[in-house]
Amino acid sequence: MRWLAWRMLTGDRTKYLGIVFGVAFGSLLIAQQASIFVGLMRRTSHLILDVTEPDIWVLDRYGQNIDEIQPLPENRLYQVRGVQGVDWAVRMFKGLVRIKQPDGDFRQAILVGVDDSTMIGAPHKMIVGSIGDLARPDGIIVDDAGYTLMYPGEPIQIGRTMEINDRRAVIVGICKVNAPFQTFPVIFSKYHQAIQYAPRERNVMSFVLVKAASGVDHRDLSERITQQTDLQAVTSDDFFWKNIDYYIRNTGIPINFGITVSLGFLVGAAIAGQTFYLFTIENLKQFGVLKAMGVTNLRLLRMILLQALIVGCCGYAIGIALACTFFEVTNASGMADLRGMYLPWQIMIITAVAVGLIVLVASILSIYKVFVLEPAAVFK
Repeated sequence: MRWLAWRMLTGDRTKYLGIVFGVAFGSLLIAQQASIFVGLMRRTSHLILDVTEPDIWVLDRYGQNIDEIQPLPENRLYQVRGVQGVDWAVRMFKGLVRIKQPDGDFRQAILVGVDDSTMIGAPHKMIVGSIGDLARPDGIIVDDAGYTLMYPGEPIQIGRTMEINDRRAVIVGICKVNAPFQTFPVIFSKYHQAIQYAPRERNVMSFVLVKAASGVDHRDLSERITQQTDLQAVTSDDFFWKNIDYYIRNTGIPINFGITVSLGFLVGAAIAGQTFYLFTIENLKQFGVLKAMGVTNLRLLRMILLQALIVGCCGYAIGIALACTFFEVTNASGMADLRGMYLPWQIMIITAVAVGLIVLVASILSIYKVFVLEPAAVFK
């Protein structure tokens, strides 16, 4: 019966390929758009992903995400250090600055000021130069994508100079970091150098980065810091999800991508369902003969579900392969908008479930039509 189900399914190659195409298109759209959505949400927390040394981030009590920053006074650093269970605590600066190149071109950039002595917060992946080069006068490290944005088509060359808010800066290294939500260059400098580049404010410290002492629970320590300093202390994992939650609640990104993913599901289900239904209608005589020969409805149900499974597996494999190819090509081409995005395994599982629902919807009408078929109809 399995061989017969396969022969019936592939008897009309055009309709068979049409069903597979519908499922493949739906799975491609679901996997691609869902992956881009996940990639965009990860970008909102790019700095948290790059700075892995601290266990806890301390910020103003009303801070909602890593980009909307209320600077803290310097004495807050010492208050945090005085909380029991803190191994070490260092300051960090993060803000937007204006950079101007010698040819007069200018753009916005993300400036990160790392701790002067420990260099905590500095990038881990260096392409050219080293973290220690930040100690050189006016030294900065630029991410590779930002360097390409500032000097398109030119080879990497350290020693180039620019102005950051009308102050001289020298590129002493090139690094690789997670892509930011905004496609701005990411610049690193020592903390006291960064606050010279930043616009003048009474308070300039953006965050206090905290490492918990050995054996101290991170969430318990964050609660103690919050109670004793009246600041907001959150673990790195919680801060990561806090940022994502903010963008999900306050932007139209989830709605737009949700609509696209839903359309992928509906289009895939419509194409596969309609084609699979027509396929069943054309093969009603064959199903009628099988019923007249004594084949039970349960046996026919297995045949139809086997056909749906074959279609689903083929369509899913093609759709996922196309989605993977899309991300490989875009990453190889260096497109800034899709830099660092990929197809997570969780999305592959979600897409597989969606494809299962698509083929189930497509086969329901066919199953009903076969179940209500009278065996005598084949002799009319």
